[in-house]
Amino acid sequence: MKTVCLLNGPNLNLLGQRQPEIYGRETLADVEADCAKLASELGLNLRALQSNHEGVLVDAIQAARQDAAGIVINPAAYSHTSVAILDALNAFDGPVIEVHISNIHRRESFRHHSHVSARADAVIAGLGTEGYRAALRRMAQLLA
Repeated sequence: MKTVCLLNGPNLNLLGQRQPEIYGRETLADVEADCAKLASELGLNLRALQSNHEGVLVDAIQAARQDAAGIVINPAAYSHTSVAILDALNAFDGPVIEVHISNIHRRESFRHHSHVSARADAVIAGLGTEGYRAALRRMAQLLA
């Protein structure tokens, strides 16, 4: 089974509690459980990590170079600020899919640009937490 890393950035540990009118009521644990189930159905192994710390995410991306076939990442606020995450993703050889729960292009102007999008093979925004499952389905196609 090919491994896909599911990486979530800052504040996503508060999913379901923080601004549910924007991000919904599903928790990160719910999303990870649904994604693990779907990944298994798609013949993939899922490894999930959430961190509020940029360096932890960079370390996870670098570690993925050793044993992961693809990365699904919601960099959250780091989308707009982190060249370090972009650089780490640029050193990863497999497909990368960027996910945003909200439509970042309908929000504050500083959210309209994502450094990660420069590396992503696909960007999914505005589908709510369904975006994660759409990303996994696409990842399975890319890795087939």
